[in-house]
Amino acid sequence: MLWPARYEKTIIGGNGFRFSFGGGYEYAHYRNSTYNKIFTSATPEIIDYSTNLKFSKYGLFGQISKSLINEKLTLSLGVRTDANNYSSSMSNLINQVSPRFSASYAFTEKFNINMNIGRYYELPPYTALGYANSSGVFVNKLNNLKYIRADHLVAGVEFLPNENIQLTIEGFYKHYTDYPFSVRDSVPISSKSAGYDIFGNEELKSFSEGQAYGVEFLARIKEFKGLNLVAAYTFVRSEFKNYYGTYIPTAWDNRNLLSLTGTRRFSRNWDIGMKFRFVGGAPYTPYDLEKSSLKAAWDVQGRGYLDYTKFNSYRLKGFNQLDVRVDKRYFYKGWSLMLYVDIQNVLNSKADQPPILVRETDANGIPVTDPADPARYKLKYISGTSGTVLPTVGVIVEF
Repeated sequence: MLWPARYEKTIIGGNGFRFSFGGGYEYAHYRNSTYNKIFTSATPEIIDYSTNLKFSKYGLFGQISKSLINEKLTLSLGVRTDANNYSSSMSNLINQVSPRFSASYAFTEKFNINMNIGRYYELPPYTALGYANSSGVFVNKLNNLKYIRADHLVAGVEFLPNENIQLTIEGFYKHYTDYPFSVRDSVPISSKSAGYDIFGNEELKSFSEGQAYGVEFLARIKEFKGLNLVAAYTFVRSEFKNYYGTYIPTAWDNRNLLSLTGTRRFSRNWDIGMKFRFVGGAPYTPYDLEKSSLKAAWDVQGRGYLDYTKFNSYRLKGFNQLDVRVDKRYFYKGWSLMLYVDIQNVLNSKADQPPILVRETDANGIPVTDPADPARYKLKYISGTSGTVLPTVGVIVEF
């Protein structure tokens, strides 16, 4: 539950300066009851607590901008700072000062260059702030959990040969510090949100470091003989340091992203559109077979345990999908009718999925014990894919 308040004032000077400033306040109330069983080392452990967390968040901001050289050059300088009274490590506004600067210069009417650099702070998830031990003590408050800091640098150029064509290329780099690190699994939580039911609900410390960088290309063509096209490609790397200081990929490290979108307008109000996209394979973490096969471990959570010593060391295959849509419009006096057929995944492409670890069962559905060790279950992998052709027929009436 949040109760926000915000004040902002903008002043536009006669000399072309634009100045804005303000502040904000939020009263946050987070409640949670948790009962969970986990298996650590060689014994089961019960997590049982209730959270009734109340704290205040506050911040100040200001920004000044100005156009120069006959409005060819636009400069903007801003600063923001945030804090809260959750803990002493996050209560001082000076510790979260985040300056930002951007510049844009139009060399000609057809060629522009843009750049921005800045620092940003983000509050850890409420599940992390509210995580408590059996005595109700906020564990991560004792660990001096901090704001997550991210330093961004983005620069790019834009070329407009004419009013219907746009070409851009942009590079980016982001550096993360004070990112929450899982004490139990010895990995940053930057990827755990991709596969966990609850994100951040564990003991954390703010010393993980990561980075994301890449380049983006965009080409757009508008109204070329009734045709509209957009092509975009991104190469991206996303990685965080593990316990040993070695960079490992996060769940978002797909590396190659490609999308092609096109629409074509025909006579008699017919429209045809298509969208093709390719996503590079995401990394994933294999199972810990030694730990998972233990009956005492499996019975706690009813599924396998990931091997965090091999965190995101495996990678799925890339996936592509083609969608097609056909529209037909009818116009009448005072209303219109549109019929359409939309077919997703026309090529019936299959997305690779991480193998699932399950217990082997007998003819009666009873789990099979490992003949070599009565304390273990006999396990097996089930491989699978997702993706199917999905047609849709629709009718839209507008008055």
